[in-house]
Amino acid sequence: MGRFSNFIPYFLITSSFIPSVFPLSTTSSLLELHASDIASLKNTASSVLSDPPTNDVFYLRYCLGYSDNNERTSSLQSNLKWRNEIGKEICDAATQALKTATASEKFDNTPIRDGAPHASTVNEFITPNQIITTTSSAGDLVYCIRAGKIDDVALMSKLSEEQMVDFFLYCKEINSQVADERSIATDKLVRVITANDLSGVKLIGGDATFRNSLSAASKKATELYPELSGPTLLLNLPPLVGALVKVFTPLFPPVVRKKIKFAKGVLSKGVELEDYLIGGKGRSAFEKDLQKLVYENGEW
Repeated sequence: MGRFSNFIPYFLITSSFIPSVFPLSTTSSLLELHASDIASLKNTASSVLSDPPTNDVFYLRYCLGYSDNNERTSSLQSNLKWRNEIGKEICDAATQALKTATASEKFDNTPIRDGAPHASTVNEFITPNQIITTTSSAGDLVYCIRAGKIDDVALMSKLSEEQMVDFFLYCKEINSQVADERSIATDKLVRVITANDLSGVKLIGGDATFRNSLSAASKKATELYPELSGPTLLLNLPPLVGALVKVFTPLFPPVVRKKIKFAKGVLSKGVELEDYLIGGKGRSAFEKDLQKLVYENGEW
């Protein structure tokens, strides 16, 4: 897994789901199967951008996400326009941050944090105590978040909803580029699993604009990053489960709601998130729980 086996970029709530047939195929076999369509999409991209994405996995995800060629091409054109206009600063920042972070053999997360939109403000409130991204034993990325530890009221007193959306989309771009590169390196199509530890989350209160930014970014990311994301795990729910479900499920696009899993475990109370990184004291239990919840039920 190399330099990406233990990294801690920020993260955006995931969207989309994974049809069970994909994990049975290697990245190389999928690229071969969809070679003609990928070539067509790359030609389209070259007509839209002077420097379009070069990783074939970027285009493969469109092939897997859209069965209709016209719909696939239209989606790609729309997303490339975003990357060249509104989202250009976000994508360029992510590319540069990853380039700096991987300049040596050991992954350096500092450029990822410092390169984020509005980093000087966000970094006051979101640290590895609240969010990490690591790797599952199967090679997928796993974003872990403890929302109850984020002071969203104080955070959103300094940022607008639009600024938070930009931040979360930067996170998604980081994860997308890492996933695409690793899909080539490992010959496994890498997705992103989300593990939300909901212990300590307030059912009443908090900042509505923060929740709105999560929802808006999630919906946008569904369009921008087809076939990147996997199941969303909602973990360690407080006793008022019904109320919590009503609070959180509207944050996800409809397609995501189909793949939400409610469970205990994975992220345990009293264990710091960084202890779930490879080599950490909570890693073994973390891998076992993920294996049971995500990989043994036949959905992947």
